[in-house]
Amino acid sequence: MSPIRIQRQRTAGWRIEDHVTSPLGAVYVGRPTRFGNPARLIRTDRGPRIQWGGTGTVGGWPANGQSVHGYATELYRTWITRPEQADTLALFRALLHGRDLTCWCPLPAPGQPDHCHAAVLLQLVNEENAS
Repeated sequence: MSPIRIQRQRTAGWRIEDHVTSPLGAVYVGRPTRFGNPARLIRTDRGPRIQWGGTGTVGGWPANGQSVHGYATELYRTWITRPEQADTLALFRALLHGRDLTCWCPLPAPGQPDHCHAAVLLQLVNEENAS
């Protein structure tokens, strides 16, 4: 079975162990971890903006109708696949390959894109041709 993304919840009785499908277990990849997305949605008096890390605002998002969450996810994909991040991505592959990934992002409706950096990580760390 392929690794999956699991949405963490604070619901009474909810346990991660009840949702894990990978025999290797699950890894939390949220913002406070080394795997977290540096692109953060912030609210400003000019509306929602994307902040990169804790240092500055990238700005809004494209006027092509893309959601802010989709934009933040694409920023992550662009960043993690840059040549200067090759060592980081190799480390992430070594640590996450074959494992389910957990975060707080809502799961998409069936047929909808998954705007979560954990979905990007699932794809990248489990690619067949990954070196």
